[in-house]
Amino acid sequence: MPLIITNSLTRTKEEFKPLIDGIVRMYVCGPTVYGLSHLGHAKSYVSFDVIVRYLRYLGYKVTYVQNITDVGHLTDDADEGEDKIAKQAKKDKLHPMQVVEMYTREYFEDMDAMNVLRPDISPRATGHIPEQVEMTQQLLTKGFAYEANGSVYFDVSKDKEYGKLSGRNLDEAESGTRVDVKSEKKHPADFALWKKAEPNHIMQWNSPWGSGFPGWHIECSAMSMKYLGETFDIHGGGMDNQFPHHECEIAQSESATKKPFVKYWMHNNLVTVNGQKMGKSLGNFTTLKDAFKKFEPGVIRFFILQSHYRSTLDYSEQAVEGASKGLEKLRNTVARLRTEINKHRKGSNDFRERLKEYQKRFFEAMDDDVNAPAAIGILFELVRETNEIIADGQNASHEFMSELDEFFTTAAETVLGIRLTADGTSSEGLEPKLIELLINSRAEARKAKQFALSDKIRDDLKVMGVVLEDTKEGTTWKKA
Repeated sequence: MPLIITNSLTRTKEEFKPLIDGIVRMYVCGPTVYGLSHLGHAKSYVSFDVIVRYLRYLGYKVTYVQNITDVGHLTDDADEGEDKIAKQAKKDKLHPMQVVEMYTREYFEDMDAMNVLRPDISPRATGHIPEQVEMTQQLLTKGFAYEANGSVYFDVSKDKEYGKLSGRNLDEAESGTRVDVKSEKKHPADFALWKKAEPNHIMQWNSPWGSGFPGWHIECSAMSMKYLGETFDIHGGGMDNQFPHHECEIAQSESATKKPFVKYWMHNNLVTVNGQKMGKSLGNFTTLKDAFKKFEPGVIRFFILQSHYRSTLDYSEQAVEGASKGLEKLRNTVARLRTEINKHRKGSNDFRERLKEYQKRFFEAMDDDVNAPAAIGILFELVRETNEIIADGQNASHEFMSELDEFFTTAAETVLGIRLTADGTSSEGLEPKLIELLINSRAEARKAKQFALSDKIRDDLKVMGVVLEDTKEGTTWKKA
């Protein structure tokens, strides 16, 4: 079946057809780097990482652009308040660009730890001031914007389609503004393309309208179109950015170019804590650095993939513990499977048709709006059957076992980005093989009724931090 995705713009599921055959141009709103990344960021970037991975698996040549917002994002997410980075810099007694550099490094370090692929291009807003000034000038020339006291605002009344992404009309947009209307705006929903900077504002640049800095929304329009063209395939981001950020991007971009801005809009849902959105402004966030102190980064990734990208994910340590146990079971099964392969046993290929059915179902789930949780559920059905095949000593061929291993690797590592070893090293690492070798030796000792030897192997492994669990499907192991 073809890849089907939910397009936020049309509010329907649609067959994915890129503008150019075989090529996907994709932009995702990146972080505003004034603090450490938290689990809400992880939900977004892990979700879009899987989308990029799957598109590439399907054979598309993907150009993935994800920006760094390093100026212009004000504390109320609209047109008033302090610049978030400048505010943090003042608090830390640092230059704003020191704050930017520090948290940009931390962001990529956290994403690397969770096996999130780096974007192909990672532009910064401060590196694209000329493009933003030029676009603002275009909108002024075409009558979609106006200057007021050194600032430039987009006139939403001139865009008859304003609100088509969020479904809000101008009255609803006005009610959605969170600050008192400044007299220099013609309409409360008008938004800043360029903001006049006060003399003591550190981050400011020259422009035809005086010294200032770009509005938050125009940054993404200018950067995405610079690298992907005036119309591109996919624009992604968090559902909380749908309005006003993405709505404003569409308005200014399509008014400037008279062309459709984006074909498919994709939005990930939020991480919640007891049903409330996780966020820095609410003070209920858990940074990834703190989460990594308690859980392996791969576990955090696996936890995030337990929910569909369009569904909310409620965070609790108990839920992450559950994800940890599931990931451990998957890894242990693959380790056992690879030990069995090395026996090079001859046997039947009768299981191959069952494997093909699992493969078909896995990719059908991924084709249905990149349904990673459903795909993982199918993998765990296969985990159960794999353990049964191994435990029962069923006469599966070396070729079949190799194909099974190849599918686990493709599905888990290539498509979902789930590392099948805890430390992220090669899946063919020596440690799991040695543990499985000892488990097999213990099983032979038990069959020979050499229980003292069997118990010694179990106890020695426990001392080394490896706990064995005997189940009806066979013996599994985990790190203590």
